[in-house]
Amino acid sequence: MSTRASAANLVQALKDLSVDWQQAKAHWRDAKSQEFERQYIEALPAHIARAMSAMEELDVLLRKVKADCE
Repeated sequence: MSTRASAANLVQALKDLSVDWQQAKAHWRDAKSQEFERQYIEALPAHIARAMSAMEELDVLLRKVKADCE
């Protein structure tokens, strides 16, 4: 799987998780759910953005390595 495909999968997974989390929040409404959201869910977009940046850098490096080996 290419790094671009992996990045697209990661973005889709975040979208899917967001939908699922909204559904879960409709039934889980206590202090622990709020803590979970603050600690994990809210931080995910920033983590995903950093991962996407790293994946883009890896893609560039892998393409360079491939070109150098040909």
